[in-house]
Amino acid sequence: MARLELPAGDQPEIVRVWSLRPEMGAAVQGLSYAVYSKSELPARVREAARMRIAHINDCAVCRGWRIPELAAQGVDEELYAHVDDPDVGEYSAQERLAIEFAERFALDHRSLDDAFFIRMREHFTDPEILDLGICVGNWVGFGRLTMVLDLDEACAVRPRAAV
Repeated sequence: MARLELPAGDQPEIVRVWSLRPEMGAAVQGLSYAVYSKSELPARVREAARMRIAHINDCAVCRGWRIPELAAQGVDEELYAHVDDPDVGEYSAQERLAIEFAERFALDHRSLDDAFFIRMREHFTDPEILDLGICVGNWVGFGRLTMVLDLDEACAVRPRAAV
């Protein structure tokens, strides 16, 4: 049950909460849409980072959420299986760095220092680094907000369309 008093209705709490601040809800929905539909990161890179955040945030819904259309882009269960220990899995250098970026962003953001960004630039362009940061920030922030507010044990926003 949500920790806020939500308007009555048949919709899930996660939907009704945004009626408390519709202007912000629209912005959150827009960000979520951009993260899932406008990111220029390879799907495997984005999903590896998303799953690492799902584990860190301890979100069962996010850990179990899959976008079937991404299978054609190589996103499979093996990708998700080892994000907590990428040395075990078969990840590209980009995927490993995305997992590391996500973890450090969520747990120790000040450790993302110049030396780390030198490594990032070996495999990512600056626009891709920004893209990854926006995606990770979205998942960390809204995943935690959803959990703090105890909203249906679901992600804060579901994308309108997934690519």
